[in-house]
Amino acid sequence: MPLFRNHSPSPANGRNSKPQAAPQPSSPPPASNAPAHAPNPPKPADPAPEKAPYAPPPGFRKVREDVQQFLANEIKSLIDVSDSAEVRRLAEPVFTKALEDAQLVVSRVEREQMMAMIMADILGYGPIQPLLDRDDISEVMVNGPNQVYIEQRGKLTLSNVKFVDNDHILRVIERIVTPLGRRIDESSPMVDARLPDGSRVNAIIPPLSLVGPVITIRKFNKDPLKIDDLIRFGSMTPEFAEFVRAAVVAGANVIISGGTGSGKTTLLNVLSSFIPENERILTIEDAAELQLQQPHCVRLEARPANNEGKGRIAIRDLVVNALRMRPDRIVVGECRGGEALDMLQAMNTGHDGSLTTIHSNSARDTLNRIETMVLMAGMELPLRAIRQQIASAIDLIVHQSRLRDGSRKVVQASEVVGMEGDTIVMQDVFRFEQTGIDENGKILGELLPTGLRPRINDRIEDAGIHLPPSVFGLNEGTAWYKME
Repeated sequence: MPLFRNHSPSPANGRNSKPQAAPQPSSPPPASNAPAHAPNPPKPADPAPEKAPYAPPPGFRKVREDVQQFLANEIKSLIDVSDSAEVRRLAEPVFTKALEDAQLVVSRVEREQMMAMIMADILGYGPIQPLLDRDDISEVMVNGPNQVYIEQRGKLTLSNVKFVDNDHILRVIERIVTPLGRRIDESSPMVDARLPDGSRVNAIIPPLSLVGPVITIRKFNKDPLKIDDLIRFGSMTPEFAEFVRAAVVAGANVIISGGTGSGKTTLLNVLSSFIPENERILTIEDAAELQLQQPHCVRLEARPANNEGKGRIAIRDLVVNALRMRPDRIVVGECRGGEALDMLQAMNTGHDGSLTTIHSNSARDTLNRIETMVLMAGMELPLRAIRQQIASAIDLIVHQSRLRDGSRKVVQASEVVGMEGDTIVMQDVFRFEQTGIDENGKILGELLPTGLRPRINDRIEDAGIHLPPSVFGLNEGTAWYKME
């Protein structure tokens, strides 16, 4: 029986959608002299605008520095920074004295707001901590102290959150990267990092950034998404889910492609969950963000150079080393350079079922990108030899896209079937077909099978998994899967 046949319909906005309000009792009937139906019913009131953040007085900077300096000394020996109640207990008398020294007279409400800002700087990530705590925000972008954007349901919105100055942002960046053993300064003004929950962080500071320090945080769900969630969101269909699950279980080498923010890593997490638990999995990433649940999973993370410019361990080095670690599956977070050659060689030397992601505009463009990245490895390989490696290594390319309405969908699943002359031959197994746009600007369409017989189905059958022809848009009575 197919595993993804019955799925109850859910709202389009997915797992974070709010429940519908309970129906209100009907209003009393109109008076006899009133019309039965008002021709122009009143429009519902617009939602209240977001409340502007509290702006502390100029003297607050000195107060905050005094409290933070005191706690910086105390935390080393007396308290655990994770104990928020104890930190606040120690901070409050210092905060009161600092207010008196600065001759600041504030109300009780202002005092609480100022204390909350100080605690957020000490225990969290400053002004953006409330944004990181919200489940409906998927990305936070800090463009200097006065501009913080958020992404909700694929749409960008300018928030009311602001930092005090550039130094305030730098302190937040330091708080993120220091526990990971990474650094950011004028000699190394860019850094990739992650939050404790796995959310991806990129920071870049002056002199490279002309608007001040910039932070980009791609949030991850507290609970990893499952295949049923993607079906409910409309990112894929149950038929495609059956097919791609069978392909991963059968050990197909799958490339997930797409643009920035299209959901590649999320889909990689979902596909990785299909790997059987009795297999040894090695994950290789720049910044560890995959959320695999299997018990036998070894996680490797690349390392940047130290202050002397030495000690860098690149993803390519980790891929080469992974081949000596007896992996059943190799999962690379993203191929973006010469490691593509080592990944292809791993796929061609018995490590079936490997997974990775690549930035590209389409499934065909993914092959062109791989060719370019292999050449970046510095090997003097003829183009035909590179293409033969690609054609024999890769089984399936799943292309994910973020559409104009902000939704993220699988729009193409193409099988690599071999070579004809110097050209790699592909065939689409599934393709997204847009049917229109509704009154709210939402794109209508569905991921449909092309009706072609995928060669990968032979491997799926050999693994003991039977997919009915209807998964691929064929008649149930068609015995095509028995054909040679």
